[in-house]
Amino acid sequence: MTTSATYAPAAARTIKRPNPVAVGTIVWLGSEVMFFAGLFAIYFTLRSTSPELWAHRTSELNVPYAFVNTIVLVLSSVTCQMGVFAAERMQPYTSVSDKGRKRWGMVPWFWLTFAMGAVFVSGQVWEYSQLVAEGMPISADSYASAFYLTTGFHALHVTGGLVAFLLTLGRAFAVKNFTHKEATTAIVVSYYWHFVDVVWIALFLVIYFLK
Repeated sequence: MTTSATYAPAAARTIKRPNPVAVGTIVWLGSEVMFFAGLFAIYFTLRSTSPELWAHRTSELNVPYAFVNTIVLVLSSVTCQMGVFAAERMQPYTSVSDKGRKRWGMVPWFWLTFAMGAVFVSGQVWEYSQLVAEGMPISADSYASAFYLTTGFHALHVTGGLVAFLLTLGRAFAVKNFTHKEATTAIVVSYYWHFVDVVWIALFLVIYFLK
């Protein structure tokens, strides 16, 4: 005997599964959280065991400069998300509406994000040079080592994000038609970029404001 389920549309019987690339990225970012948690533990250990050293070194940090650099990275997260919205609309390039208004696509938003991320990394390199010139190289003491290792690993993660943006932009230029695969790539890259943004906000508060 034939049941009514036999005649159910195929679409109705399809099970919607999460994108494996997005899920894999989220799982990998979970492991990155544990990595940075270990770096945070170094700072809290130093604060409890060497309060005098902590107070001395934190007074040498340029908080206003780091704050401006942080704002740049936070804004880059906003532009990244705008690029994701454009990718979800399947709009890789800038379009013009019937009223003559330009609407940026994913590519220009991601280029802007890349530029802001590059400014952030360059700003960190300049800060390092200033601290070394003022007598705080990585070998100066335990606080200096923790500072350069923590912020340096984060800078490497930001640099990795910049490479991911270049690959995503290159893929958008290479394909003839912007499809769901390209949009998924943009979304996954945004997950990573937002992650490094949130991690830096936490680092900034711990390193520059925790007294």
